[in-house]
Amino acid sequence: MSELRGKVDFVLLVSASNANPNGDPLNGNRPRENFDGYGEISDVCIKRKIRNRLQDLGEAIFVQSDGRSDDGFGSLRERAEGCKELKDEIDKKKKADREKCARIACEKWIDVRSFGQVFAFKGAEVSLGIRGPVSIHQAVSVSPVNVISMQITKSVNSEAGKEGKASDTMGTKHRIGFGLYVIKGSINVQLAEKTGFSQEDAELIKEALKTLFENDASSARPEGSMEVCQLYWWQHEDKTPQVSTARIHRSVKVSALAERPKSFNDYEVTLEELPCVKPEVYDFVS
Repeated sequence: MSELRGKVDFVLLVSASNANPNGDPLNGNRPRENFDGYGEISDVCIKRKIRNRLQDLGEAIFVQSDGRSDDGFGSLRERAEGCKELKDEIDKKKKADREKCARIACEKWIDVRSFGQVFAFKGAEVSLGIRGPVSIHQAVSVSPVNVISMQITKSVNSEAGKEGKASDTMGTKHRIGFGLYVIKGSINVQLAEKTGFSQEDAELIKEALKTLFENDASSARPEGSMEVCQLYWWQHEDKTPQVSTARIHRSVKVSALAERPKSFNDYEVTLEELPCVKPEVYDFVS
């Protein structure tokens, strides 16, 4: 695999229509909002979807969700110990070479060499922290979102003989009518050199972003309710470009054309020219 050519910055615009992009478990699974009413999607949620897409593309993933496990391991410890070379090194305990452990883990799993990972298991004498080159912001909606709550019922009892629990026990389901979210991120060359993250890995991350919501349908996010609208991808020639990442991210300007936008077409997206490489632009809506 070839070394990463230069720093990467990216901006992704995604829309949610009658869906719950990311429920808050501490707030009844309502769609996440900040105090100003703008919708949010956590960076952890976005990384989970990227991992799922990389897994669909045939890549080895360390942090797999239980419902998507493809190697028969039921925990991260089992998966780590399932890598014989890594287990043999960890079994050396205090004599274990942490740099070698990191190299083995990064070579084995793409999400470790992309996002980093902490290896610290109960009872183990070896703990290891790996810092990955791919950083992702939490996504924020361009306009405030309107959370819609719907009461639902169960048609049958979950258990027989439970007094006071009728089959029509009420529950609540939440969604937003429409929201356009901006996801920002970058890939650091210096950290990529440490984990072995390659140019081919960067292309896989790009492909995962393009298809972020494939195979991601659920009751909260029905098929087609989440959509990737546009992707802006800057592949710089330098490790540290003259233009800062913050300025590059700000160069994608999104303005609402309606007081209450109901689709991606209710927004105007413009790109400010900067003294750096021009981005690759992928438009999936028009």
